[in-house]
Amino acid sequence: HRRTHTGERPHVCAACGQSFSGRSQLIIHGRSHTGEKPFSCPDCGQNFSRRDNLLRHRHTHTGEKPFTCPDCGRSFTQSSHLSNHCRIH
Repeated sequence: HRRTHTGERPHVCAACGQSFSGRSQLIIHGRSHTGEKPFSCPDCGQNFSRRDNLLRHRHTHTGEKPFTCPDCGRSFTQSSHLSNHCRIH
């Protein structure tokens, strides 16, 4: 966590030279070069390189819309969609 504040980025991608503060960030980035997608949707079989992308995708199957506009009550599957919507109020 400290590296976030110091700007230290000791983990360097051997494929492209991009650097990261944490090893886990480097591992996730490495999947962009290898095409590895280890997270699979149990409902439709679509694969994802990141767990958070799979979790966001799962909302399409469950119908869950956890992000609700405090002004009008409209709900969204993604926080970014709510943020965009809130600009109209």
